[in-house]
Amino acid sequence: MVEFCGACSDSLVLHGAAVSDPALQTRNLRTVSAMAGLFVLPLALSFILYFSGWRPPGQAAHGQLIDPPRPLAAVSLVPIGGAAPVRVFARRWTLAYVGDGSCAAQCRRALFVIRQSRLLLNQDMQRVARVFLATGHCCDREFLMREHPGLQAFDATLPEAQALLASFPTDGRETYVFIVDPLGNLVMRESAAADPKGLLDDLRKLLRLSHIG
Repeated sequence: MVEFCGACSDSLVLHGAAVSDPALQTRNLRTVSAMAGLFVLPLALSFILYFSGWRPPGQAAHGQLIDPPRPLAAVSLVPIGGAAPVRVFARRWTLAYVGDGSCAAQCRRALFVIRQSRLLLNQDMQRVARVFLATGHCCDREFLMREHPGLQAFDATLPEAQALLASFPTDGRETYVFIVDPLGNLVMRESAAADPKGLLDDLRKLLRLSHIG
């Protein structure tokens, strides 16, 4: 003989109603969204604050933010010593220098700072490229190949490079090292004559905040 359990029946009905209850599904969705926000929002907020210029005490940027960031023209050029055109700024963070291709003392210091800063990133160095845009007298190839292997040097006097070159500030341009993000935006400039630890510190912060490049 099978006994009928009214309480059990009520429990099953209530449970079934709970599973299909739209209000409960909405609450579950809100809970999942809130948990996702705990991970996404702090990163987004920190990135926004950094580029808006806000800093906690003792955390000021050493360089100058380009505000708003400047999208650079999507240009492909043949690197000095290369055989095929490549996209000048793409997919990685880039340390760039814009100056005369004969590369006198000021240029040589800037390229040295770029090279050493990248090396000191250790495991993150593969996320950063180095670019030299030569605005004339291109180029002292022997010096560049000997002292800066891996540096991509481009003749920026070519007509196809002019739109790209025009996006860089002209005031004291040869005294700065520029930082370009993986999306091809000019985001910061640093004095090449200043303590290179400043550039390294800013670059580390940008890489830490970024999940791209």
